[in-house]
Amino acid sequence: MILIAFFLFIGMLLLSLHIATALGVSAYVLSELYSPLDVMLAAGEVAWTGSTGFILVCVPLYILLGELLLRSGIADGMYNAMSRWLSWLPGGLMHANVSASAMFAATSGSSVATAATIGTVALPQMDKEQYNRSLFLGSIVAGGTLGILIPPSVALIIYGVLTDNSIPRLYLAGIAPGLGLAAMFSLSIVILCLFRRRWGGRPLHSTWSERFRVLPDLLPPIVIFLVVIGTIYTGFATPTESAAFGVIAALGVAAAKRRLTWSMLMASLESTVRVTSMVMIIVLFAFIFNFVINVIGLVDIIIDGVTELQLTKYQTFLAVVVMFIILGCFMETMTMLIAIVPTTTQVMMGVGFDGVWFGIVIVLLMEMALITPPVGMNIFVIQGLRKDLRFPEVARGCTPFIIAVMTMIALLALFPGIALYIPDTVFN
Repeated sequence: MILIAFFLFIGMLLLSLHIATALGVSAYVLSELYSPLDVMLAAGEVAWTGSTGFILVCVPLYILLGELLLRSGIADGMYNAMSRWLSWLPGGLMHANVSASAMFAATSGSSVATAATIGTVALPQMDKEQYNRSLFLGSIVAGGTLGILIPPSVALIIYGVLTDNSIPRLYLAGIAPGLGLAAMFSLSIVILCLFRRRWGGRPLHSTWSERFRVLPDLLPPIVIFLVVIGTIYTGFATPTESAAFGVIAALGVAAAKRRLTWSMLMASLESTVRVTSMVMIIVLFAFIFNFVINVIGLVDIIIDGVTELQLTKYQTFLAVVVMFIILGCFMETMTMLIAIVPTTTQVMMGVGFDGVWFGIVIVLLMEMALITPPVGMNIFVIQGLRKDLRFPEVARGCTPFIIAVMTMIALLALFPGIALYIPDTVFN
């Protein structure tokens, strides 16, 4: 049963079928082969129940929030401010790539949007200031991954919905690892540029008056982040309502910057509809697929199989991490999150791991998948921004940042409190 389910799903992905199609066909075939009842008769009810969850309204709202920020010019000012304050470090503007990505991630919730936005602003500086191209490109690619870890995060919302874990706790759990990973990215750049000074490009010099003059450009993303997160944890709004407040704040910022036009608003709404439709059709078929594999007992078979292997708790963890690293080289991150994570989470919680903690580990593994060739989505995004960029050149620059992500996963395994201290403190 396990082999048929695995090769059926992977085979359809290799045939380039859409993930929603692969999930739906797999669910149908498995139900026909192994279920004594026609469980597909319940597919409509399962899809309806799953799609009407109030928390899922967050998804289009956060996508719209990111689109508004992308088109309102906030990213340009934010990047300029970061470059003024951080360019004195070894590596110069590469630290601005990481820090601006972290700030944009704290408002957009999307890795691809973060990488594309910061890449568009940063790339003109790469050749002008004579940076090592691979490392500079790698810093943009890696910085973009912070979009799915630092809250608000669409990936954490979908994980919470699929695995029945608290969204507010997941958001709080993502703060320390997200900021810590951004710091580790910058530390990697510093170390490499101390050993190879020419990789750091020409140093940029800014006066203190220039630095203080650009500080107002950092206020919009900070205000929006505080609105979104603050309304949740003061009890003023649910996660869904806080997303709506974030959109209102973004509209206010765009209006204040005189960027709020009908054409900008229509483009943001159209892009939101496209992305939301893509995400939700996958989520609906994932609910049906997960329902079928639970009905036929596949989840219980996998859990019993893992138990019979008599692996220790951390051997199971290591096996899961290795599996996701390998799959991340070939599968798109949303595919892994929706198709594989629900079952894996049950296994990990069955051996004693916390579901919120494991959610952060999963998102870190998804981050690694975004920058791991041959199917690293962020690598393709950055490569597509300019015609003279080559895939191997971009992929090579991701190596030190992949090591940083692996280090963070190891730290979380050794010290779970990195992720759990803030949510445990707030909720207790």
